[in-house]
Amino acid sequence: MTTVGQITQYLESIAPLSYQESYDNAGLLTGNKDQQVGGVLVCLDATEAVIDEAIQRNCNVVVTHHPIIFRGLKKLNGKNYVERTIIKAIRHEIAIYAIHTNLDNVYYNGVNQQIAEKLGLRDTTILQPSSALYSLWVTLPESHQENFCMELTTLGAEAISINPVNLPESAQAPQVRLEFKVPGGLKNTILAAMQRLPEIDLTDFSLAVLENKDVTVGAGMIGFLPEPMSGKAFLQWVKTNMEISCIRYTDIPDKPIQKVALCGGAGSFLLSTAISHGADAFVSSDFKYHEFFDAEGKILVADIGHFESEQYTITLLAELLSKKFTNFAVHCVKTNTNPVNYFF
Repeated sequence: MTTVGQITQYLESIAPLSYQESYDNAGLLTGNKDQQVGGVLVCLDATEAVIDEAIQRNCNVVVTHHPIIFRGLKKLNGKNYVERTIIKAIRHEIAIYAIHTNLDNVYYNGVNQQIAEKLGLRDTTILQPSSALYSLWVTLPESHQENFCMELTTLGAEAISINPVNLPESAQAPQVRLEFKVPGGLKNTILAAMQRLPEIDLTDFSLAVLENKDVTVGAGMIGFLPEPMSGKAFLQWVKTNMEISCIRYTDIPDKPIQKVALCGGAGSFLLSTAISHGADAFVSSDFKYHEFFDAEGKILVADIGHFESEQYTITLLAELLSKKFTNFAVHCVKTNTNPVNYFF
């Protein structure tokens, strides 16, 4: 039988937790890694209705893109949809696993690769490769080594080396010097965790910037349409290929559209990067009113909606799990969790 831990290990081989943004909460949110898997339901949002669907379809694992828990829960009284969802999942022994910005930030089998394929883009690359990696050195008593390593690796740091520290014979306890590789997005999270560990002397560590040459990790994607097309034709192309009903967009620049940048989910933070890369259009979502002005006639911004931009993540994850594991059923959610409605 397959365990929850085997599923999480496989998904993290595709999108390591260390690739998630510092604000994120990807990983196993409820459930035990030793729990045996009866069935998996894949969704974008793990809502109460989705947990109900999992129960009806005999699925004891829910793999979701968006974490139902973003901030710490101090009480579980069922006063809001987050608490009610978690209570129901625990009551019915349903594990919830979130694979969010770590899946956004990988090139292969990632959210943005799905969108690029839907739009027929060629010669795609990461729009904004991750550039910050840190080397963290920490000296601590050897007796605390195991717990400390477990704490940091669970948060996404990668253990590189362990070396004994040469001390005089009068020293009270042997010490070790540990080296970790820390993704830039997790630096503050890792340092905050170290502050909570009483055995660590925060004056006895060092942090150095490393060069990250891995261009397969980062935010957004950019590529080329097979042929240039007009702005209106491109908007229709996006609407048809993404199977969406409407698009919010800026003024259309007086130039053909061929070089296209994109970002699943909220991507306005990448607009200036898309412009600097010479993109003719940028497909994303969640642009605020004033952010549309930032296009300044240089680029066509097509806001297709958050849910709409990430909808194919469900089939992506379901196909990956179905190919890897054959001893349980993997289902795509039928419940529509898009909280945004449109009136035409």
